[in-house]
Amino acid sequence: MTRTTPSLRPQSPRRLTTRLLLVAAALLVVGVLVWQGVTAHGSPDPEDPGVSPTMALLYIAVLVFREGLESILVLAAITASMVGSRQTHRRPVVIGAGWGFLATLVTWFVAVRIVSDLTGYLPALSVQAATGLLAVIVLLLVMNWFFHKVYWAGWISMHARKKKDLLDSAAADRLSTVRLLWGLGLLGFASLYREGFEVVLFLQSYYLRLGGRPVLGGVLLGLLLTGAVAVLTFVAHHRLPYRQMLVLTGVLLGCVLLVMVGEQAQEMQLAQWIPTTPIPHLSSLIPAWMGLWFAVFPTVETLGAQLLAALLVIGSYLAARVRTLRPRPAEAVGG
Repeated sequence: MTRTTPSLRPQSPRRLTTRLLLVAAALLVVGVLVWQGVTAHGSPDPEDPGVSPTMALLYIAVLVFREGLESILVLAAITASMVGSRQTHRRPVVIGAGWGFLATLVTWFVAVRIVSDLTGYLPALSVQAATGLLAVIVLLLVMNWFFHKVYWAGWISMHARKKKDLLDSAAADRLSTVRLLWGLGLLGFASLYREGFEVVLFLQSYYLRLGGRPVLGGVLLGLLLTGAVAVLTFVAHHRLPYRQMLVLTGVLLGCVLLVMVGEQAQEMQLAQWIPTTPIPHLSSLIPAWMGLWFAVFPTVETLGAQLLAALLVIGSYLAARVRTLRPRPAEAVGG
């Protein structure tokens, strides 16, 4: 009797193709970074933005995908129980989300107009520094891990409770069909427009410094990734590792935050809002491409701002962990 060694389970063509595409995408990003590091020279100035359009495009795509992922999770929580006879209730939610997307586009044009009007009355560097500061604040709110649990426990569960109340009231004939459709539509609208509004505020700084092409490219890339997740979630009904995806995009946004804080501090220096204190010993250690890629400049103000931002994000994350691991009063008393 001969013993046969177990053969390895062959990978499916779909999984193999997916992995090859991921590897190719990663190699493309690395290739762009290496090419840019070889060809880029010098530090940024007001006419030559600190972060290159290619890197800005990737930053914007990450943020759009992150916010889009959160919208998908909210919509998934709303439509989770809409099966069978209630499947028709998904339509007003989808329509409401569509109106939320259109409202985001309108908000974009209004915000651009406001920023353009400010540029006519204030110095360009001051408007650039102000919009950059607004973008950093928005990104800090997105990255604030301390309130992240409150967001998921409050924002998503509030939508789920509101949806349940609407459906229960309609089932008990206490709510008209028109009011039910309007209520579900407003839930879809709010779930998307909230995230879209944050993205619009964040993008004003990049639009003012780089123009519309890198911003449009980053938004389209982020929407493409979001659309792929939406198709897998709502059409193919796949259970994706949403928590791991949120953690990954959170880490990427942490890197974006450090870059934006360093860049914002330098813009405030150029606008003479804050002083510029060079660190002579670091000037020779920090190459010029570090400023172009990651907005790392050898000054006390820029490095100090980046350190403060890192401590704030890490501290809020640790505070959230401590709060999560702390036993409840009932557990502390009697177990």
